Amino acid sequence: MRLAILSDVHGNASALQAVLKDIHAAAPDALYNLGDTVWGAADPGRAWALQAQYAPPSVRGNTDERVSGQRAGKEVMRDWLRSQLPADAPPHLSTLPTFLDVAGGEVRLAHGSPRDPWEALMLTETGRGEQERPATFAELRERLNNFAGQLCIVGHTHREMLTVVGGVTVVNAGPVSRQKDGLPLARWVLLTRHNGSWNVEYRRVPYDIAAAVKWVRQNAPAPFAANEIPWLERGREP
Repeated sequence: MRLAILSDVHGNASALQAVLKDIHAAAPDALYNLGDTVWGAADPGRAWALQAQYAPPSVRGNTDERVSGQRAGKEVMRDWLRSQLPADAPPHLSTLPTFLDVAGGEVRLAHGSPRDPWEALMLTETGRGEQERPATFAELRERLNNFAGQLCIVGHTHREMLTVVGGVTVVNAGPVSRQKDGLPLARWVLLTRHNGSWNVEYRRVPYDIAAAVKWVRQNAPAPFAANEIPWLERGREP
């Protein structure tokens, strides 16, 4: 069994298109989407259309809650995004689960952690500004929320990470967009079940950054463009 996992599209249609092409070439048995679907300014309407057709979101991301209105804040961005989306997209996002078990219960999908899309599974805030540290094994076990399968995969942090705790392989998928490591490459993960165990392959895909930037400049409100363009070009948060 081979599962393709993508996360954190953040409205970047060009990056998503490149990832979907790579996934199609890999020909997995199933494709799952860990959320944060459209919160971004690089053609979110087309990004949503591509996801709706080829990679429907499987679980609810934290920014999906902002788009749907489940979470308050950043209403100016939310209202612009809603103007780019079909009317049924925000309410659909609100219906998605926090986690989903697939592959006969062996694999758990979530955005942040299985209990909260806003909670990072593999990183812990230190309370000193934006600094974070790797989660301890005790924290991981608590956040896994009694999961008894083989592998749990999440997004949210925009970091590629992997560890094992209590016999459970814990994977943080890299993002399709808004990378944080200085490599502006679109990411996805291929999970392969072989001889009863799961292997993890991180995939990185170049995409047409210039096309994404052009769309932002021509269509996004100036404040959103000022934030999005440096992120696209540098693969690092402004």
